[in-house]
Amino acid sequence: MTRATVARAVVALCVLLVSTFIALSTPPRLGLDLRGGTRLVVEARDTADVKVDRGVTDRTLEVLRNRVDALGVAEPVLTRSGENRIIVELPDVQDPREAAEVLGRTAQLTFHPVLGPADDVPQGESPPGDSPRGGKVLEDEQGRPLELGRAALTGAEVKDAEALLDTQGSAGWFVSLDFRGSGKGWAKLTGEAACHPPGDDRRRVAIVLDDEVVSSPGVDAEVRCGAGITGGATRITGSFDQQEARQLALLVKGGALPVPVEVVEQRTVGPTLGAAAIDASARAALLGTLLTALFVVAVYRFFGALAALALVAYGLISYAALVGLGVTLTLPGLAGFVLAIGMAVDANVLVFERAREEYQAAPPRRRSLRAALAAGFRNARSAIADSNVTTLLAAGLLFFFASGPVRGFGVTLAVGVLASMVSALVVARALAELCAGSRFLAARPRLNGVTLTGRLRERLLRWSPNLLRHPRRLLALSALVVVVAGAGVGLRGLELGVEFTGGRLTEYSTSRPVDVDTARRALADAGFANAEVNSSGDADISVRAPKLTDEEESRVRAALAEEGGEVTRVSDEMIGPSLGSELRKNALIALGVAVAGQLLYLAVRFRWSFAAGAVTAMVHDVVVLVGVFAWLGKPVDGVFLAALLTVIGYSVNDSVVVFDRVRELWGAARRKPLAPLANTAVLQTMPRTINTGMGATFILAALALLGGDTLADFALALLIGITVGSYSSIFTAVPLALRLEQRHGRPAPEPRRPKRTAPTLGGRAPVDNGARV
Repeated sequence: MTRATVARAVVALCVLLVSTFIALSTPPRLGLDLRGGTRLVVEARDTADVKVDRGVTDRTLEVLRNRVDALGVAEPVLTRSGENRIIVELPDVQDPREAAEVLGRTAQLTFHPVLGPADDVPQGESPPGDSPRGGKVLEDEQGRPLELGRAALTGAEVKDAEALLDTQGSAGWFVSLDFRGSGKGWAKLTGEAACHPPGDDRRRVAIVLDDEVVSSPGVDAEVRCGAGITGGATRITGSFDQQEARQLALLVKGGALPVPVEVVEQRTVGPTLGAAAIDASARAALLGTLLTALFVVAVYRFFGALAALALVAYGLISYAALVGLGVTLTLPGLAGFVLAIGMAVDANVLVFERAREEYQAAPPRRRSLRAALAAGFRNARSAIADSNVTTLLAAGLLFFFASGPVRGFGVTLAVGVLASMVSALVVARALAELCAGSRFLAARPRLNGVTLTGRLRERLLRWSPNLLRHPRRLLALSALVVVVAGAGVGLRGLELGVEFTGGRLTEYSTSRPVDVDTARRALADAGFANAEVNSSGDADISVRAPKLTDEEESRVRAALAEEGGEVTRVSDEMIGPSLGSELRKNALIALGVAVAGQLLYLAVRFRWSFAAGAVTAMVHDVVVLVGVFAWLGKPVDGVFLAALLTVIGYSVNDSVVVFDRVRELWGAARRKPLAPLANTAVLQTMPRTINTGMGATFILAALALLGGDTLADFALALLIGITVGSYSSIFTAVPLALRLEQRHGRPAPEPRRPKRTAPTLGGRAPVDNGARV
């Protein structure tokens, strides 16, 4: 046993112990669909200068979304209701009253020059209504009120705000402000104040929040008249404690509301999913995970069992990371988490398939189980690293450039990738190395699973098909599939969910108690399977559905009456989309930046032609998935968005693995044509592609069949995406790279069909291109 093996075993044990402690000691934060939360109704008010309309309400909604994000509430739901109301739903909020107070603050931040005592200011120099009125006013040392001039700056010119502790001075907690641009407005304001002598009240600057002076710092004596404080930064002091400083920074950073708002309603809402739906999803997840583990064991025998243990470790590590970071867990998020368990097997499959290759390629007398596994881990490292780096790059860009559920997906994706790497390269490798030296295992190929050729690899060796003989035909077929899928979007359109289009929120009171599961089944039987149903405050049942006409609303009432007796409509509101235009725009920008980042990384790490092939295959998969949902009339909602982002990550991952093998073979035989080497790379990686896809398919099939209506479309989208992604990584990405290399890169003639020869399981299979498959 080497020192490296011992070190990996110790690290793996420590990681598992820490993860177990976090998982057992930290309760999870559950989303609105699993636990419910708090619903606040916020109403925008007219002012003398601004009349509230739909546009003003939408801008107010975006400011409130920023505040909710700053509060640390993940996966909130914000929708416009009518012309002047906003519904804010917050999952797992510890203090709803504090959230209501923060959301209701107008946070109109302004910076004013101090004109001096009110009695000494000439009339007309400070117009009525311009100075703050009410709240805490500014006074001089004699207690006389000081008059403030016109607002020189507003909170819109503040770029960032952060609560900090002055550890070297006596200021205590303060709020650091960074202004947009060069801060010329701040320099001008402080430069004018510096023209007055030190100690003069007119040398101060009043910082006003909601008509209340929160701080009035004096300009330092070293600041010259007319020059002011440059650099675009300053800080607010005022005897703040930690909580006050953080709340002030939160309000300032969240932005100023265009109009005042008032919280007119606050209530507790139940989960949008009933207990039966959650239990069914949990059973499906457990069954799918068990089937995946059995599949891995059936293919890789003893070392497959070790990989299954590593999958359990992956689940523990990633769950501990999610709850430790305070990520809000929703049902689609948990489904994606379970799917990631199936996808995490990919790294183990890469290693074991490469170990099988290395074992068969070695001379019979020098074959060793330990050496084959060591070579498998060593040679699969680059493929694992490149595929995970591209995924982490996308996750990071989604986090920094997006917001809302797309940003949350970036966090979950990054956690899953890092946990997968730890489980495969540390936990699984430590277990494999500890058992690789066993003579008992080495002497029994059918038990260890690694020294077997494998049925799929054996058939590929015997057949040796030339899959890339006609790259133009393959590209034409891919283009035809894209056209047919795109026609579905053009001819049938997309059935957008309530998150994108808005809809109708109706609340009912029933004469007989009716639980959410019963109400959901009744509405599904009446033709409203996609409606969101939950309990809400004084009302018994709350129904949210897109495009609900008055006739359809009557059918909803009739369906509820069959279970709950007499039904009374408590409220009825038209609501806007929770994924508004600003959120959609940010998501598209983030996705575009992520794709560009992946393209650049792959071009640097591989070749520009390989990068173009991988990204084109990804676009192909996205168009096909969206088109199939359009043809089927399936809803495109937030759950579909999570599935689409997962498919994007899977597609790039799959293409990277294939191109990594192409790069390896081409680097070892630079004088040989690229096309036959690419075909060999496809044949060598095909067992990994199929086995990884099968591992995920077991979980998805269980979720589709047993997980209930909520997860059926999610699982269907991922099944389509994985199938299409497995195809495009071979028959779209590689042929396109070959055509680009033929036209603009190194000449690559059409591959010749390898001679069909009977392979020998004990040695290297002879093929006419000199590479092994």
